[in-house]
Amino acid sequence: MDGRRVWNVAILGPGGVGGLLGALFARAGHRVVCLAGGETVEVVRRDGIRVRSGQFGDFTAEVDADTELREAVDLCLIAVKNTALSEAVERVSSEVLGDGLVVPLLNGIEHPALLRKRYRPDLVVPGVARVESTRVAAGVIVHGSPFLNIELASATAGSDRLETLAEVLRTTGADVRLQEDETAALWGKMSFFAPLALLTTLHGLTVGGVRTERRADLLELVEEIAAVSRACGVPIDTAATVRAYDSFPGDGKSSMQRDAESGRPLELDAIGGAVLRAAEQHALSVPLTKRVVAELVRAGY
Repeated sequence: MDGRRVWNVAILGPGGVGGLLGALFARAGHRVVCLAGGETVEVVRRDGIRVRSGQFGDFTAEVDADTELREAVDLCLIAVKNTALSEAVERVSSEVLGDGLVVPLLNGIEHPALLRKRYRPDLVVPGVARVESTRVAAGVIVHGSPFLNIELASATAGSDRLETLAEVLRTTGADVRLQEDETAALWGKMSFFAPLALLTTLHGLTVGGVRTERRADLLELVEEIAAVSRACGVPIDTAATVRAYDSFPGDGKSSMQRDAESGRPLELDAIGGAVLRAAEQHALSVPLTKRVVAELVRAGY
């Protein structure tokens, strides 16, 4: 693969993150096919992907769309929710994919192992996306953050392919960084994302509300999840995590909270459940995390 040529890119899940990157790939001159359900496919084929972004401007990108992958690609970007992953990957067979790289941009820590059972392990490159981007309608994306940051790391893919992948992703305008440790990259986001996601969703509070009304719980969750991360080999600077929370706009909401408000399935098992399973594996007690997850389950999530 050559990072200087046009790439064939499949976007599995053209939602907030996938739709934004698909549009940016197309604007950069790459060939893009979005893989989704029939109604979304029809809209995207007809209208393209329409982006509203303070960072990248407002534009419409023409892309192809289909319900399944029908020819080999250089890259398959997986940007569905964890709750839809098992069903979504049926749209991309390993035989049709060929030698294309598989880059999941999902919350959680357990999905790389699942993907490596379906696709060749040397093709799977887990990624972490830091961005606020929302699909407000089929093919319509609102990018709200003044940044689009992606970290890539893989315990199984070769370094040359990682470098080329990063080079191609940078053509979209994203800030792309390679990390040496896949586990560290995934736990780095999990330890930051999980406390806010769980508490904002359980209590129906904004980030500012959690910081003030549930600050003791927030600090305790940060410490519990950091302890699990350390047991998995990834030390976390909890003070830095809390400082980052305190710098957030007070009216911000977590993506899990937005899913709850919209009646969409939550990634509760992939986030809270995964933390509990890792804690059990390392014989760690995480009582508050356990209680918060249980309360969300009882609430019907």
